[in-house]
Amino acid sequence: MSAPTSPGSTVSGPSAQSASDTALIRASKKRLPRSEHLILRIVRASLEEGLFDRAMRFCQRTVGQAWIHHSTKNLKQEYGLERSQILESPESVIVVANHRSFFDLYVITASLVRRGLPHRILFPVRADFFFTSWLGLLVNFFMSFLSMYPPLYRQRERLALNLASLDELGALLRKRQLFVGLHPEGTRKLDDDPYTFLPARPGVGRVIHEAGVRVVPVFIRGLKNDLWAQVKGNFTGRGEPIRIVYGAPIDFGDLLAQPSSKKVQAAISERCMAEIARLAEEERTLPTPFN
Repeated sequence: MSAPTSPGSTVSGPSAQSASDTALIRASKKRLPRSEHLILRIVRASLEEGLFDRAMRFCQRTVGQAWIHHSTKNLKQEYGLERSQILESPESVIVVANHRSFFDLYVITASLVRRGLPHRILFPVRADFFFTSWLGLLVNFFMSFLSMYPPLYRQRERLALNLASLDELGALLRKRQLFVGLHPEGTRKLDDDPYTFLPARPGVGRVIHEAGVRVVPVFIRGLKNDLWAQVKGNFTGRGEPIRIVYGAPIDFGDLLAQPSSKKVQAAISERCMAEIARLAEEERTLPTPFN
């Protein structure tokens, strides 16, 4: 796969999609209220080459990573980054991680951006709030600089939009210089054991198969779901250590060469979780740098 010519580059020609002409945008026009459709179009427009996209990239690289870094730096310890090869190529990359906190992917990404990751950042998100209200759009804008995209819906009558969202994400990964964070488990695991996981869901496999880009597994533990408690623990030094272990890019064997199907997508997602579980076992053996 050839690298984009610049952080804002796109593929030219008939295969390139505009913000007003994607399967997701067309389908949402039929299934969503006008205000929700407009919110979706605004966020999607930020991914088109131009000033809007450049502004979001700049804010993610500066303000976005800075406040996350300074809110976690006293507790954070990272391992294995050199083998991940994340920072060695301008091509799109997917990170797959276990899911225990709202903030898992944000902390992982902030560390990478601080080390020079130039990519535009995206995380699929449940549509509730962020894509159903103007306040949600403002929170998405000011808290993550529109990194929360595409939306995933829970209502039965909107489930068809989820396939369009996943396929659009795969297409964007091929076209643009993106860093996409995904949770194969699909939802947070809320018990006290960070070393066991929920079953993998096939949606992640669908995106990976569609995109055909490098996929890096990451295991993370130690983050809370209470933002204030997390920040307070960082500055008092009494918070739980945040440990991040990066793996080497995943070898999917011949799975990516096979025609996409639910079985293949599920196998890809399960391969991701197997690699994350292997990193979890590795983390158990690593020295503890905190008291």
